[in-house]
Amino acid sequence: MYVLFSRTCGKRYVGQTDDLERRVGEHNDPSRNSRKFTSRNPGPWVVVYCESHESRGDAMRRERWLKTGVGREWMDQQNIGRASPPSAN
Repeated sequence: MYVLFSRTCGKRYVGQTDDLERRVGEHNDPSRNSRKFTSRNPGPWVVVYCESHESRGDAMRRERWLKTGVGREWMDQQNIGRASPPSAN
């Protein structure tokens, strides 16, 4: 299970895979699938968080939870995939 972040658009993407390096490459190649969220939002997409799970089902459950309001709030509290606030002048 992984979380990607793009500083360009300031958005996160949560997913799961058994080959993180390959999957990140696919997210950063818009020609692979123009209907993907990461293809419609400018990258580059970088991994900001990942977890290993015993089974694909466990990873999918965690992915689903992170996509809920509570999961997004948890990621915000952990500063996962959020740009730093601007510094005061």
